[in-house]
Amino acid sequence: MFSIALTEGAELRPLEPWQAEEYLAHMDRARAAVDPWIPWASRATDVESARAILQRFADLAARDAGRLYGIWLDGTLVGGTMFVSFDAAAGTCELGCWLEPAGQGRGLITRAAGHLVDWAVRVRGIHRVEWHCRPENVASSNVARRLGMRRDGVLREEFLHQGVRHDTEVWSLLAREWTDR
Repeated sequence: MFSIALTEGAELRPLEPWQAEEYLAHMDRARAAVDPWIPWASRATDVESARAILQRFADLAARDAGRLYGIWLDGTLVGGTMFVSFDAAAGTCELGCWLEPAGQGRGLITRAAGHLVDWAVRVRGIHRVEWHCRPENVASSNVARRLGMRRDGVLREEFLHQGVRHDTEVWSLLAREWTDR
C-alpha cells in the first residue's frame, strides 16, 4: 500500500473495507464535528455499516468513478479526503473531506486535497475539479480558497440533510490554474 507524508507524523493512504473497525472508531470520535457537514458520517453506526460505506468507495474506485483516502496522524485515523465523483472521460471530478478535532489546525486537509488535485490534473488529465460545501462551513471554504479554487456560486436549498434543506457552495479549479501555480 502506498503512503504519502503530509507533515511530520501525518500520512495519506487508501481507506478500504478491511479497515471498517478503525473507520468506525474514528467516526465515533468525529461524528459530532463531521455530521453537520457530511451526511454519511452518521450512517456508520456499527462495523457492518462502516464496511458498507468503505465498500461503496471501493466499488467506485473499481469503476474509476471515485476514491477514498484516510489521513492518519501518529498512527490514528483522524480524517480523510476523497473523490466524491470522478469522470475522466468528461474531465471532471469533485473532492470532499472530513476531519475530527484531533487533526484540525495542522493543514492536513489542504495538503491531502492538494495531492488529489495534482494527481487528477497531472496524471489523469482532469480539466475541472469541484469542491462543494455548505456556506456556513467556513473551514471547508477556506480549504477551497487555499487550493486556489474560485467560488462559482450557491445552489439554493439544494441539499437535504436531516429533514432540512441547505444551500451548497460550488467552488472549482481548472487544470491550467493548477499547473500555472
